[in-house]
Amino acid sequence: MTAAVSVNQLVKRYRRTVALDRVSIELEEGLIHGLFGHNGAGKTTLMSIVTAQVLPTSGRALVYGQRPYEHAPVLERMCFIREGQGYPNDLRARDAFKVARMFYPNWDKALEKHLIEAMDIPLNRRVRRMSRGQNSAVGVTVGLASRANITFFDEPYLGLDAMARQVFYEALAASYARDPRTIVLSSHLIDEVAPLVANVVVLDHARVLIDQDRQSLLGRAARVIGLAGPVEQFAYGREVIGREAMGPYLALTIMGPLTATDRAALAATGLTVESVSLQQLVIHLTRRAAAGPATGRPAL
Repeated sequence: MTAAVSVNQLVKRYRRTVALDRVSIELEEGLIHGLFGHNGAGKTTLMSIVTAQVLPTSGRALVYGQRPYEHAPVLERMCFIREGQGYPNDLRARDAFKVARMFYPNWDKALEKHLIEAMDIPLNRRVRRMSRGQNSAVGVTVGLASRANITFFDEPYLGLDAMARQVFYEALAASYARDPRTIVLSSHLIDEVAPLVANVVVLDHARVLIDQDRQSLLGRAARVIGLAGPVEQFAYGREVIGREAMGPYLALTIMGPLTATDRAALAATGLTVESVSLQQLVIHLTRRAAAGPATGRPAL
């Protein structure tokens, strides 16, 4: 594995607030990484440090083995697009793209044109006077068309409506298929971006809670549904991270892979097994970290 980004024991404090607490991760080159966590978990701070916009209190962030601070050859290989991206007062969308073309040597003019048309970006309008959705459209267009070696998207697509977000996701997937590179998607819309990401990083209260490939992570849990008694009996002694009662029925989210014997027992008792969505699993694991692990209980 070749790491595009290596972060070791990274700490960032703002007076009494700890934004990052000894964070250590490696982002493998050439993958799309999902960066998730609640507001204030440290996601933006982490990306800001890696892109040399913020200095850490302690620890180290390396990009391709180099410190990014005041290191032009490294900085030129990265693109950081965030929600509410700031632009000069008089800058029009047309000019924003012109400047970006000059800065990013691998700029994809055809993709720029496609996104401008697909998201109906008004090229002659000042970016600061655009709607939130139009502003977001400018940002994601720069991020994708830049074809930077590493691109960070910090929630810029939240301002897009559902149709425009789908345009973004489809364009990202197609562009990545043609030109694989390292992309980091920070989002609260976990299930929307889940099909795109290969690796999942979750920050919780300034620390790394999860750092695992998506398929392995999803295999860590299953949702068992049926009459409460048989479900409780099956879950006895297992780690339960989610519980939903529906009259006489019960749905439990159970940690741990299900064996062939487990699945045969479930089928014999008429219980249903469903996969757990990435968003459900991230929420469950975040709650578990706050409350401590729960275990199954025998039927009453």
